[in-house]
Amino acid sequence: MEAEESIYNEERTDEDEPKPRPSIDESVVGEPVRRLVRLTPPVAVSPDAAVNEAVRLMKQHRVGCVLIQDGGRLIGILTERDILTKLVGTGADPALVKVDAVMTRKPETLGPDDPVAFALQLMSVGGFRHIPLVDGEGRPVAILSVKDIVDFLVEHFPQAVLNIPPEPGRHAKRPEGA
Repeated sequence: MEAEESIYNEERTDEDEPKPRPSIDESVVGEPVRRLVRLTPPVAVSPDAAVNEAVRLMKQHRVGCVLIQDGGRLIGILTERDILTKLVGTGADPALVKVDAVMTRKPETLGPDDPVAFALQLMSVGGFRHIPLVDGEGRPVAILSVKDIVDFLVEHFPQAVLNIPPEPGRHAKRPEGA
């Protein structure tokens, strides 16, 4: 019986070694999330607003969610995902359905001075695409989105991300949902 060839006994060259990837060190993920977003009041509606009004505002401002406020305090968030999973296909009229009926109550939040690592952990483990940033009294000051995180990574790795040659026909010509 002939000895089987083993992948473990083959000679390896430096060319076979995986190239080290750039990494984000703790100082980068320790930066405050305020560095990722402009601290401007986010698009917000009251809980008794109609869903179609919230959608109109989302479209107008080109955002994927609106915050739900009562008395200036955050009580919920209405995302594209909420609308798709809780309203679309039910036959309900978005002009008659109140935001209160489909919003996510008491969303996870961060403060503007919390580290980026907290945002990454919440988005990864919780599956969130948007995280409201609130001040000490629970008043919204901004929304952190996955796009903000992507822009942050591009900023820290411009050579690795922006210098990739285009592959004809491989990339979408318009952003998803545009």
